[in-house]
Amino acid sequence: MAANASKAKEIISALGKEYQNARISLNFSNPMQLLVSVMLSAQCTDKMVNIVTKGLFGKYKTSADFAGADLKALEQEIRPTGFYRNKARNVINAAKMIINDFNGKVPDTMESLLELPGVARKTANIVLSNAYGKLEGIAVDTHMRRVNYRLGLTKKTDPDKIEQDLMKIIPKRLWSSYTHLIIRHGRAVCKASVPHCSRCVLNGICPKEGVTKKV
Repeated sequence: MAANASKAKEIISALGKEYQNARISLNFSNPMQLLVSVMLSAQCTDKMVNIVTKGLFGKYKTSADFAGADLKALEQEIRPTGFYRNKARNVINAAKMIINDFNGKVPDTMESLLELPGVARKTANIVLSNAYGKLEGIAVDTHMRRVNYRLGLTKKTDPDKIEQDLMKIIPKRLWSSYTHLIIRHGRAVCKASVPHCSRCVLNGICPKEGVTKKV
């Protein structure tokens, strides 16, 4: 664990220099819009989510707006994000729960966020850190799963277990920024199909676990 903590420190330093303005790529104006954006991002790119929400958030700004949305209309409005029927239902039901159980305010605790339909730890972590500045865990998406495995910082494939491994070796104050750095790196260099190891700033310290083809 000590070795991984030391390696994590090197990784954070190198990626921090490479991606100095790493931040969440989803566009939002309030916690409810962030919650919706993250829910829509499941199995969809942030770029597409931002395209969809540009118009969506002109119509729906608050939890009350989403709670009162027409299901069929919302389905069509978010259709490009995929799995739109489940997403629309979860968004409306989550908004209704926020109105009825949380006085219209998106919860700011992990326990309460996990009560909402369609919300798991990744979504809750993103909302807590980016909307409220609270760090209760580390958000693990597909980029985090892939890149941290390749880096040898975890041998797990389950997001919750990966999160636990990372929380042990990364300083709490860096949990959110670490996620942003890894996601940026995963999109730019350590891609799913073929990682660009030859131009990777971590090439010298990365064991390339599971990598069978690289450039």
